[in-house]
Amino acid sequence: MSKTIINTSKAPQAIGTYSQAVKVGSTVYLSGQIPLVPESMEMVGDDFAAQAQQVFSNLSAVCTAAGGSLNDMVKVNIFLTDLSNFVQVNEIMSQHFSEPYPARAAVQVSRLPKDAQIEIDGVMELF
Repeated sequence: MSKTIINTSKAPQAIGTYSQAVKVGSTVYLSGQIPLVPESMEMVGDDFAAQAQQVFSNLSAVCTAAGGSLNDMVKVNIFLTDLSNFVQVNEIMSQHFSEPYPARAAVQVSRLPKDAQIEIDGVMELF
């Protein structure tokens, strides 16, 4: 089975040796997105809510480029530098997903690239 590399200018370009997403069959593996503004490749700011909104916007752009949407995601991994933002993540996520929600993990990590407060990756299934 072949793989297709997904790339869009509407999400931040990779800052390392990875692709924004890789599609194999009907499954799309999305790389982690941090709150970089695609046009400037700068962080959206220090406010956690703004960072989370930017991450979901970036993920949405990659999903669209792959032929789907956030609601096609079946698994989401959320990495937070402060787990006290867990409730806020739930509120923001509910603005971007509709039921049934994807499977999900949310974990606290000591540090993220560019000192982001949040990073999200996941898996999307195109039916």
